[in-house]
Amino acid sequence: MSNAPHYPFTAVVGMDDLRLALLLNAVSPAVGGVLVRGEKGTAKSTAVRALAALMPDVDVVAGCRFSCAPGAPDPGCPDGPHEAAPGTARPARMVELPVGASEDRLVGALDIERALADGVKAFEPGLLADAHRGVLYVDEVNLLHDHLVDLLLDAAAMGASYVEREGVSVRHAARFLLVGTMNPEEGELRPQLLDRFGLTVEVAASREPEQRVEVVRRRLAHDDDPAAFAARWADEEAALRERVADARTLLPRVELGDAALRQIAATCAAFEVDGMRADIVMARTATALAAWAGRADVREEDVRQAALLALPHRRRRNPFDAPGLDEDRLDETLERFGGDDRPDPDTDPDPDPGTDPSGPDGGGGGGVPPQGQGPESGPPAEQPGPSESSTGQPEPSEPAGAPAAGAGAGDRSAERAAEPFRTKVLSVPGLGEGAAGRRSRARTEHGRTTGARRPRGTLSKLHLAATVQAAAPHQRARGRSGPGLVVRRDDLRQATREGREGNLVLFVVDASGSMAARRRMGSVKGAVLSLLLDAYQRRDKVGLVTFRGTGAEVALPPTSSVDAAAARLEELPTGGRTPLAAGLLKAHDVLRVERLRDPSRRPLLVVVTDGRATGARGGDALALAGRAARLHAAEGTAAVVVDCEAGPVRLGLAGNLARDLGGTAVTLDELRADSIVGLVRDVRAATGTDSTVRNRRAA
Repeated sequence: MSNAPHYPFTAVVGMDDLRLALLLNAVSPAVGGVLVRGEKGTAKSTAVRALAALMPDVDVVAGCRFSCAPGAPDPGCPDGPHEAAPGTARPARMVELPVGASEDRLVGALDIERALADGVKAFEPGLLADAHRGVLYVDEVNLLHDHLVDLLLDAAAMGASYVEREGVSVRHAARFLLVGTMNPEEGELRPQLLDRFGLTVEVAASREPEQRVEVVRRRLAHDDDPAAFAARWADEEAALRERVADARTLLPRVELGDAALRQIAATCAAFEVDGMRADIVMARTATALAAWAGRADVREEDVRQAALLALPHRRRRNPFDAPGLDEDRLDETLERFGGDDRPDPDTDPDPDPGTDPSGPDGGGGGGVPPQGQGPESGPPAEQPGPSESSTGQPEPSEPAGAPAAGAGAGDRSAERAAEPFRTKVLSVPGLGEGAAGRRSRARTEHGRTTGARRPRGTLSKLHLAATVQAAAPHQRARGRSGPGLVVRRDDLRQATREGREGNLVLFVVDASGSMAARRRMGSVKGAVLSLLLDAYQRRDKVGLVTFRGTGAEVALPPTSSVDAAAARLEELPTGGRTPLAAGLLKAHDVLRVERLRDPSRRPLLVVVTDGRATGARGGDALALAGRAARLHAAEGTAAVVVDCEAGPVRLGLAGNLARDLGGTAVTLDELRADSIVGLVRDVRAATGTDSTVRNRRAA
């Protein structure tokens, strides 16, 4: 590992909000950490790693692996007791948690073999112990496995880490500053972990040529000679470190007045954030801002800046909501609930915030987009106009000269999705071994115990009953004389467990002209949006293939970001012919590549169509689609067809497609978890009366 110095914090160009958020946490770790969101290549990790050099040294008990404070050691420390133990100072640690780390690497490893055979409680501390009283940094935190997220949440809530293995347990203190970076394009965070970050910052690369030039110049200089580059910035680093120390010293003397508290409470209420954590974080952040400014009182500008850092990520109601804060509304709230103890009440002479066209920063109309749907590309989408076909035929047929996908003549503007709903659980049959998730059955490290086997490598999950059963017949031969059980390595049994895995859910959406008839596309998009929300909650990867005109395209390659899929779906126009076979073949290509990239993640193909197929070969279109569907069936791909056919006359083409795919078909109504159809089906299955229906369908 290289010992080259990290890139200096003071050499980071721009990124004012990011640097401020990190420095506030250095001043007051009680703020609760920082989540940094931004596109790749924006110096997120560089700035975070540089923070460690600015943190004050930590006094620890000499020789304690858990960083106990000499004046107040942890009474339950595994290395204790520490009565009158000498202390020593060391730099604050920046501990990085890899996304693919194991549970034992995070919380520590307990040697079960020695505990059972020798009665020795041998514990090897993990990353949580290393990060105690320091910084725990998670790069790509949104890709962290669920079981590690649960452990982080427990440690953050309790300030301690517990390691338990079959009745043998170890506890140690684990209070750390949690800092995470993520690229939103790769998926969002679970709401519970999102709320644990005190502050959030959105970063993006500068569009100013001069600033970009300076970034490149400094980066090249650092890479050529890191030590010389660090020496150039040593004075600035020392000055900033001293300012952090001074702010820490001033922090206990900062007064948070009643007027500031009223503004904090009113702001959190006005933006409808859940719980009280936002109020507490805002109060701590405003206090840290005052200390950072060298003041002993909290002012309105501190409250405003605290709101901009602490509230945006707490306003999201679902994963499709863009984080953000309406600054005009924030200023109105602060003005309305401002008290007489504001430092300068005459700075805003305009009593009517609506009469001044300039914003709080002097800008005109370039503010935050209206609250609700977030930014959109282009003007608001309109409902299809009266030019659409509305004949009484079962389905309209496209003219022979219908344009290809992307051509304008037969296209209709993108129709808005209907309100999402809770869907039935769609799962892949069988037992998988993929990434941890919440959709299909799988062999996992966590879940209910289903059996036992001999351990391969280090024993982590002991099956106690199976171990005792294996050792019991050999006790006399091993000379057992006391109450204890003589256990050897060959007796140990590893528990096998069954839980849930995340899948690759590939959507194949029919965007042809027949799907736009009778304004159906809004309902179809609402259904797919509902399935995307379900995929987010079940920790799946998602992909989107669309077909219309003369071909199909991959609208979104497989990704963990359901936000991106929802955005592509919202912008999806309709029109043209129905090249169903092309859509299925394109999906086949996508899945073939994904099997090579991630062979353990099982796919679920969701085809959203009315089953119609048109194309250049006329009557052969359905036959071609059937052959393409049987390719998926031959490879064992689990498939569900969402039947979008509507009207009094139904051709049942989606059901035929489902049979060719070797899957099942559900209607839009049946897709709803609370649908009447689903309730009737469940009752019939429970009473045995559904057999008649199944026999009729088989006939």
